[in-house]
Amino acid sequence: MTEPTPPVAATRPHSFTMHGITIDDPWAWLKDPNYPDVTDKDVLAYLEEENAYFEAQMAPHRPLIDRLYEEMKGRIKEDESSVPQKDGDHLYWTAFETGGQYRKWWRKPVAGGPDELLLDEPALAEGKEYFRLGAFSISNDASKLAYAIDDNGSERFTIHVKDLITGALLPDTIPGMLSEIVWTADDSGFLYGLANKEWRTDNARFHRLGTDPAEDVELYHEDDEGYRVAVGETSDRKWIVIGTGDHVTSEIRLLPASDPFASPILIAPRQPGREYDVDTHGDTLFIHTNDTDPMWRLVTAPIASPGEWTERIAPSPHFYMTGVECFRDFFIVEGREDGLDQIEIHAYDPAATPRRIPFPEASYAAGLGDNPEYEQTGLRLGYESMVTPGTVYDYDTATGDLTTLKVQEIPSGYDAGKYDTQRLKITARDGTAVPVSIVYPRDFPRDGSRPLFLYAYGAYGHAIAPGFSTGILSLLDRGFAYAIAHIRGGDDLGQQWYHDGKLEKRANTFNDFVDVAKALVEQGWTSAGRIAIAGRSAGGELMGAVVNSDPQLWGAVIADVPFVDVLNTMLDETLPLTPGEWPEWGNPIEDRAAFELIRSYSPYDNVRAQEYPPMLISGGLNDPRVTYWEPAKWAAKLRATKTDTNLLLLKTNMGAGHGGKSGRFESLREAAEEHAFVLWQLGVEA
Repeated sequence: MTEPTPPVAATRPHSFTMHGITIDDPWAWLKDPNYPDVTDKDVLAYLEEENAYFEAQMAPHRPLIDRLYEEMKGRIKEDESSVPQKDGDHLYWTAFETGGQYRKWWRKPVAGGPDELLLDEPALAEGKEYFRLGAFSISNDASKLAYAIDDNGSERFTIHVKDLITGALLPDTIPGMLSEIVWTADDSGFLYGLANKEWRTDNARFHRLGTDPAEDVELYHEDDEGYRVAVGETSDRKWIVIGTGDHVTSEIRLLPASDPFASPILIAPRQPGREYDVDTHGDTLFIHTNDTDPMWRLVTAPIASPGEWTERIAPSPHFYMTGVECFRDFFIVEGREDGLDQIEIHAYDPAATPRRIPFPEASYAAGLGDNPEYEQTGLRLGYESMVTPGTVYDYDTATGDLTTLKVQEIPSGYDAGKYDTQRLKITARDGTAVPVSIVYPRDFPRDGSRPLFLYAYGAYGHAIAPGFSTGILSLLDRGFAYAIAHIRGGDDLGQQWYHDGKLEKRANTFNDFVDVAKALVEQGWTSAGRIAIAGRSAGGELMGAVVNSDPQLWGAVIADVPFVDVLNTMLDETLPLTPGEWPEWGNPIEDRAAFELIRSYSPYDNVRAQEYPPMLISGGLNDPRVTYWEPAKWAAKLRATKTDTNLLLLKTNMGAGHGGKSGRFESLREAAEEHAFVLWQLGVEA
């Protein structure tokens, strides 16, 4: 059988000069000038050619993909449902039906009565290649539901409103929305945010039911193009929250839920580098802020005098305070101590001693679940670890008792005793100790003979929790170890951990990942060339950086919707995300140092003539976050430049966006393809 021929993207002369430096980019033509409409025949032909090559290369491995898919599917309870939770006069839950790709949303009266179908996602998704439910908001009187859907992956949502008494859709339809939905106290209407032509949410608007959306009133407008506006509500639902900010600065206003046209209360004017969020209890503001320390603190202030801050909980060098939520009789502080999740219950009496909920394992993920009522007497919690399936608890705040409500069911069977997990500390090249969570078969030999799958993200202060994954069991059962590197750039160990992996310190993120891999080799967990690595979005940027710097370490690379054309994207202020991203990466338009820094690590710009490991790259044609041409240009340049014959595949989802295909089984099939690629390239018996 003839070996499929890899596509070759044409090159077309293109260059630009910035800060006196000329950049050649012969694959720039892959960016359709009509984006977000992609109609260029040459662009589409190249993407289709790459997709055909992907299918041809994977075709002999379809039996393995099918086997992995059935394994993964067998670990999912098909008629899965959530634990009902009380909110007002009803209990609410979601449920899948056997074979269903999407959820149905249900409720029933607390006092008894029939189940009521609120929203039928499978019916809404019928005939669509892609479907995603966005905002979902029930009115205060429980008679109406406002929800938003995206049916092509572009994150361009349309609001619909359903009368829950009659079951009829109201005529209120609002396209182009990109926010949450918050009802006013009298349920006469709701607040939301409309995306502007650059697809940025720069406003908060009020829609009165029954009126033309063109007449909706803009309650707030943000003039800074780098800031995004969001709407929310306080825990007691008495206040509507309008927040605006970028990655490093925030500013919040409150509106009475009973009067959205009142003059908004500004909590504190924006100060560069200061972030805060707000909840309320009675006439007191509870403000969670990093104004004095990157470990954050809690201050209070009267709503009548929001600028008079009094410290309630000081910052701690070991406890990273990630959030505060107020209830009628107590408030909750969430955070991480040495990278592990903690939940503390605090009385409003400052003299009372807070209680921390104990968790049993050395490495785990835990947090508040759905707790919609202000008058909660218990707390819904979620818990899991790399060997413990997801567990839902109710915690009695009076007695401290934990009641198990549900343990994730794995129909095909699961024996936690077959696996072990550890939390390692690995010293990076600058002496920093980097945490690593690892799970492996109990009989795993530490002689370097086994393959290892290493995952990380490392950006935007986003921590990767050491949670449970049914998908990786297919790798563990084939002899792999699976590790998460909690590298700088995330906020796993606090906000300073994030700051130490961004802007001029961005190289720490890449170095941490490489140093973790090398240490795992030295410790006998695996060997060079036996490591599969994966990252998505900004984690895909990480993949691009480390294949440029240390290609010999990796045996297979999965780069999903990778942010690899960093310099060009940060130079294009017309893209939806770019101005808001400058605090994360730097502004190369105005700052020559930022230009040179980004150019020094941008994966696309640093592809060079050397051997690269086998790679599977994915993109989404409708992706507004990492535009399709980033992975396409990267793949094209790699093909033209690399000196090896290792397999390079590019798969572009032509009807999806940043998250890949929608539907719980379609996403499983994509995971099965990636796992099959890894097993194939590492030569592991399948």
